[in-house]
Amino acid sequence: QVQLVESGGGLVQAGGSLRLSCAASGGTFSSNIIAWFRQVPGKERDFVAAIGWSSGMTSYADSVKGRFTIARDYAKNTVHLQMNSLNPEDTAVYYCAVGFGMAPSRERNMYMYWGQGTQVTVSS
Repeated sequence: QVQLVESGGGLVQAGGSLRLSCAASGGTFSSNIIAWFRQVPGKERDFVAAIGWSSGMTSYADSVKGRFTIARDYAKNTVHLQMNSLNPEDTAVYYCAVGFGMAPSRERNMYMYWGQGTQVTVSS
C-alpha cells in the first residue's frame, strides 16, 4: 500500500512562497494522478492542483491558477507544489492524494490514498 509523506508546510508572510512535497513510501508513482487538496476547519476539503504522473497533464483551481505550480520529480519519485504570492486565504492544511488514471481529476472520490496533511499558515 502506498503511503504518502508530505513536507514543506510552515508559516510565511503574505506575498511569500512555500514549496510542498509529496513522496511515495512503499511504492512508486506510475499510472497515477497526484493531487493537492486543502482544508480549513469547518469547511470541505477543496481541490488545489493535480498532475498525471505519466501524462504530465495538470489542473488547477481557479483560486491558485498563475500562483501555484505542480510538478513531477522523477528522480525523487516526488510531486512538488510551488506556491507563490501567498495570501492569508491560502491558510489551510494541505493534503497530498493519489489515484489511478492519466488525466488529473478535481474530484475527491477519484483519490484512494491520502497523506497526513501539512499546515500552511500565511500571515497578513
